[in-house]
Amino acid sequence: MAVSSFQCPTIFSSTSIPGFQCRSDPDLAGSPIGGSSRRRFNATAGMSSSFTGDGRISSMILRFPPNFVRQLSIKARRNCSNIGVAQIVAAKWSNNPASGLPSAAAAAASSAPAVSSSAAAAAALSAAAAPAPAATIPPVALNGVDEEVVVAEGIREIASVQLKDSKPSFLSSDGSLTVHAGERLGRGIVTDAITTPVVNTSAYFYKKTSDLIDFKEKRSESFEYGRYGNPTTVVLEEKISALEGAESTLVMASGMCASTVMLLALVPAGGHIVTTTDCYRKTRIFMETFLPKLGISVTVIDPADIAGLEAAVNKYKVSMFFTESPTNPFLRCVDIELVSEICHKRGTLVCIDGTFATPLNQKALALGADLVVHSATKYIGGHNDVLAGCICGSLKVVSEIRNLHHVLGGTLNPNAAYLIIRGMKTMHLRVQQQNSTASRMAEVLEAHPKVSHVYYPGLPSHPEHHIAKRQMTGFGGVVSFEIDGDIETTIKFVDSLKIPYIAPSFGGCESIVDQPAIMSYWDLTQAERLKYGIKDNLVRFSFGVEDFEDVKADVLQALEAI
Repeated sequence: MAVSSFQCPTIFSSTSIPGFQCRSDPDLAGSPIGGSSRRRFNATAGMSSSFTGDGRISSMILRFPPNFVRQLSIKARRNCSNIGVAQIVAAKWSNNPASGLPSAAAAAASSAPAVSSSAAAAAALSAAAAPAPAATIPPVALNGVDEEVVVAEGIREIASVQLKDSKPSFLSSDGSLTVHAGERLGRGIVTDAITTPVVNTSAYFYKKTSDLIDFKEKRSESFEYGRYGNPTTVVLEEKISALEGAESTLVMASGMCASTVMLLALVPAGGHIVTTTDCYRKTRIFMETFLPKLGISVTVIDPADIAGLEAAVNKYKVSMFFTESPTNPFLRCVDIELVSEICHKRGTLVCIDGTFATPLNQKALALGADLVVHSATKYIGGHNDVLAGCICGSLKVVSEIRNLHHVLGGTLNPNAAYLIIRGMKTMHLRVQQQNSTASRMAEVLEAHPKVSHVYYPGLPSHPEHHIAKRQMTGFGGVVSFEIDGDIETTIKFVDSLKIPYIAPSFGGCESIVDQPAIMSYWDLTQAERLKYGIKDNLVRFSFGVEDFEDVKADVLQALEAI
């Protein structure tokens, strides 16, 4: 259990706990406690750090003997994190009488055995909460985040604020954020493990009914139930928020879950939305078949039709403009800054599905969008082994979606959250390789006589190349192209490939290829597919992290086979 340095109190002495040791943590020694970030005490997260008198962290690791847990009673073991809170807080008070805090709190803990039952912890905290003149305890470092404890009118709480900038000052690049954001500076799980633990629980308990009442009356915080939150999932949300520069992120069980719940939460019955012609088919089906049941109408425009967007927001009371950028499968790009300016003048929200872009290649919120949606199944997870979705934006808007999400479900399993956290640590390396391979292969394909057309925003021939250059730092790992031939010729090309899997999805380590006419639109006639621009010779190729020369050779030999 990692805690900030303090003069080891007698309650943690080697005589009271045989085998107990304190040692300095060189990684955090001397680190300043800066900033004003504070949050309400989360009873489910525990408390890992003590007070320091000089305003600096000199971290210390508490080492308990192997049989320490077995020395606790069953009840105390269930509440050991709270014992630590009471004893460390009381120890600081007893070592610093000038703090002006109730001496009863110090007495309650110092007189209790170090491994007593949870009653000792409760007594210390109860004494701290007794009516007394308002006072402020020095900042507390909870898992590395400053916490200011306020005692006033008998209520002990830690003031809660939204962290508007979740990017640590010493992490200047997205690559470092993918590895450390949400974890290195503290997480709501008390552990000195490098990796984030998986918290498998369906519910969270309260020691006594008064604690439950405190939670219900918002004097304390808890997830309460698994559908409402999980410590492992929170780490993932904070990591994605840091990448997107968002106040808040909500993760769900899939990308479609995120999109549909978002639309249901923010578009009222009888409302109107605007979307674009090129988009993920399941999103279009939801808009065209389900939303009309709620009286919600939809205007569909070309991604480049700025005049059509202006006409729609002026004609209707449009709740939201929802589009992908780049789009699926033709990788069209929307001028996010321009459409945001147009929509905001009429009070219309802008939501960008940035799945094809990734948070590394495009920062839609910084360009003016209100929300960003991702299918985290793709590049964010990056290993073709987990389903997830996320929504990023302001705390106010995301909270509206979160409230409906708590009702509808679609909760991400904490084991899935862990897989995505793990996958994100190599995200910048993966995406860098995928950007490079896709860009080089797009040029190879465009120059090949057996390829009639290539769709890739990094090519000067792309209709929105000028927009992509301005708002993207990389153009993604997917290239769509048309084979010079019919459906049978295209099938022969796909079947001749040796490296990529024929499968849906994209963004993983393994290359994936598919024919949209067959994979996504086979239930429609050829004429119906053409209404969406889907030709029988269209191929969508998601490049993985394989060596470029291997992939190039495989694609060229498959083209030679037709």
